[in-house]
Amino acid sequence: MGLFTGQRPGNLGVKDGRLAPVHWKPNHVSSQAEPTDKVHYVRAFEVQPGEDLLDVWEALEAEIQQLPRCTIVTAKKNYLHAEISSARFGFVDDLELYLPPPMACIHIRCAARIGVRDFGVNRQRVENLREKVCK
Repeated sequence: MGLFTGQRPGNLGVKDGRLAPVHWKPNHVSSQAEPTDKVHYVRAFEVQPGEDLLDVWEALEAEIQQLPRCTIVTAKKNYLHAEISSARFGFVDDLELYLPPPMACIHIRCAARIGVRDFGVNRQRVENLREKVCK
C-alpha cells in the first residue's frame, strides 16, 4: 500500500437500502444523491427495453475487473466493492455497486478516500462504465 491509499472507510456497504451518503467534499459521485445536487449526483444504471438487469450487472462487474489497478474487495449477488488506485501516486478510490430489490436499477457510488477534489475522475469513471455497458 502506498502513501496515499488512506484507510478503508467504515461506512462502505449498504445500510437501510442505501450506499454511504454524500458529504460536502466534491471528490465523489453517487446515484443516491439528490438529482438537484450537480456536484455529486450521477444517474443509476438502468436497463433498456429488452435488456435484463442481471446481464447489465454482470457486464459492469466484468468491466470493473478489467480496470487498471483495480482490486475487487467484495462481490455478492447484489453488492460489489472495488478499490482503484491512481497510476501516479496510488490514491485509492472506492467504487460500489448496489442492486436493490425490486431490481429496477443499479446504484453506484465512486469516492476518493483522501483529499477534497478528484478533478472529475470518479464521475468520468462512472460515465466510461455506462458507455461500455449501456450501449
